Amino acid sequence: MAQVLVIGDDLTGSNATGALYARRGLRAVTIGALTRWERYADRVDVLVVNTASRHWPPARAYAAVRAAVETAGATPLIVKRVDTTLRGNPGSELDAVLDALAAREPSAPIRTLAVPAFPDAGRTTVGGLHLVDGVPLTRTAVARDPFDPVRHSRVAAVLGTQSRRTTGELALDVVERGPEAVAEALRANRAEVMVCDATENAHLQTVAAAAARLAAEDHIRWVALDSGPFGAALATELGLRSEGGAPVRILAFVGSVTDRTRTQLARTETALGARWVDLDPADPDPDRVVAALRAAARENATVLGVRVAPAPATTATGTAWACDPGTAARILRCLSEVARRAVAELCPGGLYASGGDVAAAVTAALGADGFAIETEVLPLAVAGHLVGGPHDGLPFATKGGLIGGPDAARDCLEHLRAAGTRRTLRATPSAG
Repeated sequence: MAQVLVIGDDLTGSNATGALYARRGLRAVTIGALTRWERYADRVDVLVVNTASRHWPPARAYAAVRAAVETAGATPLIVKRVDTTLRGNPGSELDAVLDALAAREPSAPIRTLAVPAFPDAGRTTVGGLHLVDGVPLTRTAVARDPFDPVRHSRVAAVLGTQSRRTTGELALDVVERGPEAVAEALRANRAEVMVCDATENAHLQTVAAAAARLAAEDHIRWVALDSGPFGAALATELGLRSEGGAPVRILAFVGSVTDRTRTQLARTETALGARWVDLDPADPDPDRVVAALRAAARENATVLGVRVAPAPATTATGTAWACDPGTAARILRCLSEVARRAVAELCPGGLYASGGDVAAAVTAALGADGFAIETEVLPLAVAGHLVGGPHDGLPFATKGGLIGGPDAARDCLEHLRAAGTRRTLRATPSAG
């Protein structure tokens, strides 16, 4: 049964939002007709309903969204997806969600987190003001939109012109203090809708973690009003996982120990819950590494990885051991042995390798003839699958250690997980 109901107001935004959930390992489908709900309810984890209501009068938009909530029935999380620039009927459509929920669950403490920031798209919220590439909404082209001109830059003001709910604001400095501070602030301010500042993906994760804590401790029934990424982060923090069999597991091997790589891997821990096992370059022990990966798998981690611990003499482009052919060779032999044993034992749905030498060593260890290239995830980071050998067809992505920004490794890993999720959905028989 679908665990997340996302209600969008246009097709492109609805599809893009569904992709964000798929990247987190959840099966997502977008439909445009409520009559199709039963066909997909038992096949997906995330049902995205596109009401196409962005340019409708508020009353008509309200009716369409309320009908979607009532038709879909109970789901653990409801997300009202809004335009990244707040065009359309965000307040009226939020009221429709909340009114339908209140009628269904009259005793539940229902609150909304309004987090419209989409940092990867240049949409941020600071001091309650929504910005596009750092510019307030009313100073951008959306203020002159011929269909839905945006009259306010403050999120609470946009909602207030349409919604009956009370609003509060959660400042960026509170968000930057972490989940505990955010949870305390949400408890202190009991507004029905809390508008949260956010300028980077880590802020979305922080608010989501705080909300999950309050859901568990105070039994808050959260509704998300967001442009895509926050709702996906909240679903993860609430522990919503795919019901279409075991989640896709990704196994990663990283040889680079540059500052850039460490930043990228830290982002995967925050965004994906990745678990990394450190390989000691002075004593590369495959038995210890495989045992640690096995333990992480038992704890249901879906992204497992091996990284080389930095040596004492670290430079901007590598470490002292990289200049030592003997140490480098021992590390590659260890990674090869770990790859051979871990793939056989953990049966991952995808592999990721960072660094050309590491990718070549892993490919050889798995007995593959080579690598079939399917797409470029980002410049100099490609994805495809192994060809030949016992693991023919296993999805594989590779990236250079010095390639990409802070989210480059996350993007590669999410690409692999989404590919596995799509295969799972295609393999599921159609219901009717």
